[in-house]
Amino acid sequence: MPSASAADSSVFRLGARIRSQGLTWALAAAVILLQYPLWLGEGGWLKVRERTHTIKTQQALNQRLQMRNAGLLAELGDLKQGRDAIEERARNELGMIAPDEWFVRVVAAHSVQSGKMNE
Repeated sequence: MPSASAADSSVFRLGARIRSQGLTWALAAAVILLQYPLWLGEGGWLKVRERTHTIKTQQALNQRLQMRNAGLLAELGDLKQGRDAIEERARNELGMIAPDEWFVRVVAAHSVQSGKMNE
């Protein structure tokens, strides 16, 4: 039969082991609780990464729109300055022909031949 001191020492070791495991779990829980705001919180890494991507996308869109606006402003300046830009636009978009001009339409050869092939 084991002595009382041996029983006391095994109980002591068991208690120390339980306290040690409890301390380990408590420290692990503390680390997890401290890491949560860093990764998933309002100012966490994931939110920062997502917002950085959103900002880059918006900056690219803004740059494209600024280039388009610059082109429109240049075209507006041309239209305000002279008749040549207005005439060019009327010819391209509305099919304008001046009274002293001839209109000649050139039809591609392959479209004429494709009509014969369908017969």
